[in-house]
Amino acid sequence: MSSTAPQDTGAGPQRLWSVDEHLADILAAVRPLEPIELQLLDAQGCVLVEDVTVPVALPPFDNSSMDGYAVRVADVAGASEEFPAVLTVVGDVAAGSGELPTVRPGEAARIMTGAPLPPGAEAVVPVEWTDGGTGGGAATGMTAASQAPEGAEGEVRVHRAAEARAHVRARGSDVKAGALALEAGTVLGPPQIALLAAIGRGTVRVRPRPRVVVLSTGSELVQPGEPLTEGRIYDSNSFALAAAARDAGAIAYRVGAVADDADGLRATIEDQLVRADLLVTTGGVSVGAYDVVKEALSAVGDEDEPGGGVDFRKLAMQPGKPQGFGSVGPDHTPLMALPGNPVSSYVSFELFVRPAIRTLMGLPDVSRPSVRAVLKADKALTSPAARRQFLRGAYDPVAGTVSPVGGSGSHLIAALAHADCLLVVPEDATSVEPGAELEVVLLG
Repeated sequence: MSSTAPQDTGAGPQRLWSVDEHLADILAAVRPLEPIELQLLDAQGCVLVEDVTVPVALPPFDNSSMDGYAVRVADVAGASEEFPAVLTVVGDVAAGSGELPTVRPGEAARIMTGAPLPPGAEAVVPVEWTDGGTGGGAATGMTAASQAPEGAEGEVRVHRAAEARAHVRARGSDVKAGALALEAGTVLGPPQIALLAAIGRGTVRVRPRPRVVVLSTGSELVQPGEPLTEGRIYDSNSFALAAAARDAGAIAYRVGAVADDADGLRATIEDQLVRADLLVTTGGVSVGAYDVVKEALSAVGDEDEPGGGVDFRKLAMQPGKPQGFGSVGPDHTPLMALPGNPVSSYVSFELFVRPAIRTLMGLPDVSRPSVRAVLKADKALTSPAARRQFLRGAYDPVAGTVSPVGGSGSHLIAALAHADCLLVVPEDATSVEPGAELEVVLLG
């Protein structure tokens, strides 16, 4: 997996990549997954790769939107409580009925919601506008009529007139045959799945949801629920990143923390390749003595897998300066190596991994939406020179303001849990005064 050369921001391994260069390098290398045919429920969350047209009108026939009586308009013209129209009931029409009674002058047919409009009928009068076929003066619902033998004749008194097509759902009133139901590029959620089923589609051609494997590294990590001994911390990154991958539309597999052992990490990654369209690691990418991700992956693919390998680089950003990107394995599976600090890891995911996942899905809009907002704070924000800083914030869309949440430390995960956006301080700013306008990346 080749890398786009960054602009010259220094010499050799010490040069800094910009955020935009690193993202462009990722998006230039990641390709959408190949389309497959899936059953409807298996296609939920996937992206259509073809337009879907309607083979038959929906609904496919005129049908009643009410429980009531199918009538001819002339027969109920002028009907009132004092002078009801008295009609002969010639049969029942239930949803799914095949053979329908014909409604002739002076006649009505009992009809249920969703049932086809019988021949001769021009409108439906709700049961509340009638005596329910009981012969009395008050509307009593369908109970008595429903208890009558099927096809039995009787009378119904109608107390109100009805216009033509009243309470009738017309054939094709939802969608007409030949119309475009869903466009290519549509993400299939429950309403889209319902529409596909309603027009008779049992399968659909989509790009599958990417399979993302998340590994956290560090001998100090303990799984939540286990006892926490001296010098150990709970593994939160793998949970955060797996959840973020699902939120982005992927199928996420979380692997328990891998100890600081290069051979063990390489073996774990090789085991996971069989179920990965994208691998994400967190931790071990800096310059410490136990940064095993760099040790395990820096030379992968150089000899046995031409074009592969993982490139570790430094970015002009805070948090998230150390990053790794490349490919591993015989299929050149993309791998993204993120920092280990919780906030650095999550911010890096939002900026780089989420767009990669959305690209694999074949979506045109891969990044979170951003807006401009006015900084609401008690004091100026400070930022390191020549670094793009991402701070946690709370966005008020009504006021058009954004407020910082917590400090700038990359370990402050509690503040992240209360933030709904990232404040972006550009590289050319070392401070931002209250009242200034900033770019805000919306989360969720």
